[in-house]
Amino acid sequence: MTESMFFDVLRQGLWVAVIASTPILTIALLTGVIVGLFQALTSVQEMTLTFVPKLLAIVLVFWFSMNFMSRTLTSFFQNQIIPLIVGG
Repeated sequence: MTESMFFDVLRQGLWVAVIASTPILTIALLTGVIVGLFQALTSVQEMTLTFVPKLLAIVLVFWFSMNFMSRTLTSFFQNQIIPLIVGG
């Protein structure tokens, strides 16, 4: 394996990680902004108010996007990593 092949596979792996984590990170950001706006508008500064809705939203999005994430990671391994291992 040459150095350029290594860095290309590493770059593709990082991109797959970004793509797979995008749904969860997006919903965490949106939930945090919504809860922050709610807290600023109502002057409620309860710590569990920031944690519980964000946790529930992340768990729900993770549950619904598991198929997408597993297909993305599986296709990356089947198309990139396994041929490199088998090919030498």
